Amino acid sequence: MCGCCSSRNFVSKEEKIEMLKDYKDSLENEIKGVEEKIQELEKRN
Repeated sequence: MCGCCSSRNFVSKEEKIEMLKDYKDSLENEIKGVEEKIQELEKRN
């Protein structure tokens, strides 16, 4: 989602900003998932 695998070679500044925001959102969602998994595993002990 960072734009490194895009079929286009050049993107506008606005497109790059949007791609980075999407990537940031994806990372934040991944963090939430990891935190939930940690809580789930800690409850089992």
